[in-house]
Amino acid sequence: MQSPLFAYNDQQTQERWSLQNKQLLRVALEGHEDLLARKGSMVAYQGLVEFDAEYQGSGQAHARAYTGEGLDLMRCHGQGTVYFANLAQYVHVVDVEQEGLTVDSSYVLALDSSLHHEVIAVDSLYGISGSGKYQLNITGHGKVALMTSGVPLMMQVTPDRYVNCDADAIVAWSTGLRVQMQAQTHSSGVWRRRGSTGEGWELSFMGTGYALVQPSELLPPQNATIGRGLAAQYGMGQHGARGQNQGNVWS
Repeated sequence: MQSPLFAYNDQQTQERWSLQNKQLLRVALEGHEDLLARKGSMVAYQGLVEFDAEYQGSGQAHARAYTGEGLDLMRCHGQGTVYFANLAQYVHVVDVEQEGLTVDSSYVLALDSSLHHEVIAVDSLYGISGSGKYQLNITGHGKVALMTSGVPLMMQVTPDRYVNCDADAIVAWSTGLRVQMQAQTHSSGVWRRRGSTGEGWELSFMGTGYALVQPSELLPPQNATIGRGLAAQYGMGQHGARGQNQGNVWS
């Protein structure tokens, strides 16, 4: 049998983590370290590999129920090669080091079992029910595979160059960055309703690190509550702000 399809055969490599192609992750298991992956993301494997549901502690389950943020994982162990994918999204392997990584759980495909993850609350000037309010903080040393819809943009943040990102397009950022969620308003246009631009909530990043943005936006946050009164609807006045502690672990 002959076909151009045979050009897409297995890519041989000595690396534990590699990309078969831009949308397919390849991980080699050697028995000494398990892998955690999104449930149902395995598309193929070779060798003696087992898949088990990952135990979720009471604290993690409670945080997931309250915030909607968390990971549905399976544990992969054994010896062999496993291939992972999800809805043909682009896959990116990231080394998590001392500074840590904050990410929306929707974009996590797989991670080393040695990494620790917990739900945190993102600083917000407004009470928002939707994307951005809670995220996952991943710490330790290891690799994590992230997914994006399309080719992403990696933006560098420095003390003299802060970055603003749409809350529905941001995928991940360096944990050490100072983050603030705010409405897309400014003093010169404060009396124009934000709906006239189609832009809503944004995250502002300050400090030193990186922010990863994908070329796709989710649906706008639902049931956004800015506050009471006309001024609050434009982000103004004492009822237009409700502070939270930035970076606090949810518990």
